[in-house]
This record gives sequence, C-alpha cells and structure tokens, in this order.
Amino acid sequence: MTASRRFTEVAAALAAGLFLVSWGVLHTGWYDENEIVDIPVYERYGNAIESGAMPYRDVRPEYPPGALPAFALPALLSDDEEGFRDAFEWLMAACGVAVVLFAAVALAGLGASRARTAAALALVAAFPLLLGSVVLTRFDLYPAALVAGALAALVHRRDRLGFGVLGAAVVVKLYPAMLVPLAAAYVWRRRGRREALVCLGVTAGVVVLAFLPFLLVAPDGVAHSVGRQLSRPLQLESLGAALYLAAHHLVGIDVEMRSGHGSQNLHATGTAVAAVLLSLVQLAVLAWIWLRRPGTAEELMRWSAAALVAFVALGKVLSPQFLIWLVPVVPLVAGLRGLRASALLAGCLVLTQLWFPSRYWDLARELDPLPSALVLARDLTLVALLVALLARSSRNEPSL
Repeated sequence: MTASRRFTEVAAALAAGLFLVSWGVLHTGWYDENEIVDIPVYERYGNAIESGAMPYRDVRPEYPPGALPAFALPALLSDDEEGFRDAFEWLMAACGVAVVLFAAVALAGLGASRARTAAALALVAAFPLLLGSVVLTRFDLYPAALVAGALAALVHRRDRLGFGVLGAAVVVKLYPAMLVPLAAAYVWRRRGRREALVCLGVTAGVVVLAFLPFLLVAPDGVAHSVGRQLSRPLQLESLGAALYLAAHHLVGIDVEMRSGHGSQNLHATGTAVAAVLLSLVQLAVLAWIWLRRPGTAEELMRWSAAALVAFVALGKVLSPQFLIWLVPVVPLVAGLRGLRASALLAGCLVLTQLWFPSRYWDLARELDPLPSALVLARDLTLVALLVALLARSSRNEPSL
C-alpha cells in the first residue's frame, strides 16, 4: 500500500531529526578521534576569496566553481579556524537534512509503501554513524543534496527544474554528470526528443554560466583544476590498488606509496597501465548502463544508482567520502533488489569506517595487512552492490 502524504511527512520529519542526532553523535567517543580533515584546505580557499582573491587566477582550487560557496560562506561567517569549522559543519548538516527531505519527496513520487519509505529514510538518516567522521570534514553532502533534489524533481515530472538542479550539481562536483544521459533518456521516452533536448540545454546552460566567468578571467586555472582531477594516478584505496596490495601480501610483489595530486597513491610495475584499464572498464560499464534508457521513475532510480556505483567502484580514485554520493540514491531502489543494495551499501559504509580514519596511516605508510584487507573487502562489496543493481530480477521475485 502506498504511504499516505501524512505518513511521508511524519517519516521525513523523524528522519531529519535522526540525521541531526547522528550528526551530533559523530562529535563523541571514537568518532571524534584520529580525524583526517580537508577543512584547512577549504578554509584557505575561503579566506582567500573573502580577501578579494579571484578563484582560479589568484588562488587555484581543485574543485569546480559551484563548490566555492562551501568555502566562501564559512569564511564570511567566521573569524578564526574554530569558527570556520563550526560554520562549515552547520552548512553540511543543513545539506544532510536536505538530502533526507528530498529523498522523502522522491519516495512519495515513486509511490513507495510505508515499509519502503521508513526503511529507506532510516538508512539515509543514520548513514553518518555507519561511515564515520569523514562526513563532517568533506563537502560532499552539498552535491549529494543537489543530486537528491534533481532526482526528486524528475520523479515528480518537473523535468526542466530537475535538469537545472542537476546542472548545478555538476558544477559543484563533476560526478553527477554520470546521471545526465539517463535523465535525458527518461525524458525522451516520456515526452519526446524535443523536450529531452530542451532539458539538456538547461543543464548545459547552468554549467556554462558557472564556468564562463572564470574561463574568461583565468582559463589556465580552470584547465589546471579539471586536469588535476583527470590525471590522478592509481589511488591507494581504489579497487586496482587493493588488488595490488593483496598480491603484495600474498606473493610479495614490490609496491610503494607515493603522495601526489592531493592523495596517497600506489606505485608498482604496471600500476599506470592498471589505472588506464580500470578507467576503460569503468567507461564501458557506464556506457552499457546509459543505454538502458529508463522509461519509468523506478527505472530511473535503479539505473542512476547503478551509474553512480559503477563510477565509484571502478574508478582509479576511491576516497571514503565518495560513498556519500551513493546515499541519496541506492536506498531508494525498489523491491528485493533495493533491500539487497541497501544492505550492501551499509556494509560498504561500515567496512570503510573500520579502517578510515583510525588505520589509514597504517595503510598508507606501512601497507599494513589489516587495513589492506579491509579496503579490498570494501571495494569488492561495492562491486557486489553494482552486480546487485545490474542483475535481472527473477520472475517470481516479489516487488515489495
């Protein structure tokens, strides 16, 4: 039975409260220990912008222009390092609440049952406790909230609004671009080619408007920002690196950690080739997903989840905060497939917290066997999640 509007509203309010409780718990106990933070980098960007520096010309952030408000607003609202962190955390908490509320709106548009609505919102709200303190110190809830809002709009057939918000998400972090082909196919099948092209034009317009001023003033800085992301080597936590580490511990191949591009990366014979091959596999899987051409809102949600999981699981870079990208989408997938996917996502979150941040430097500096095994287990669980989303349903499987 489809959940009533009243039930969904109450569930959304309770889930928002649960998220804020989870957020508060992250400041206590073991969650508050051994943090590895990016906030000082954000503060440097924010303070420079507040002082009048032109982004990409005078200061070179490695993120797209849409990310700049996440750095500038806390700088404007604070006077010192502690104040910046407090303002940044409040901003991200607001984004987290937005993720919860947009997920509820999407579930209402999908006609989800009470049980499905409650289960999905519970996972979305409580995920900070499963993933840990990295949620506090990265700005990934900001693009995640925009992705959740875009999907909610598309589910409710507010297509142009959805594409506009999706464009805004792309200019915060580039990963939401993985959803654009699916969203375009969804509109094309429902409303025809002309409307799909108009929607694509809306997304393109938002992206151009965000990038154009900086391209005119500092084209080299923008190119450096994009090139820095695309040229990254095989990062230590990626699936390819995890397999190399397994071979290192099992058969003794020589590997070493080298820092660069803002991360710790694995270097060994063939790792450059492995990074290229992994990227090719990633692109091939994404292309196959994009060709699914979803015709219903449920199909859009499933294939959107699959595209994001493929992008994360098969990339040459896999930072812990990337799992935040999956939270607004995977729990909303329908049926037993959705239950399996949600359980696997929860497993990925917990497996990540078991080594990050507490054992991260044991992994990076010493290539310790325990965190190496946990990283491999997490990465293989992500692959299992991808398979669960891609696999065909049994004809006798109940839809829930």
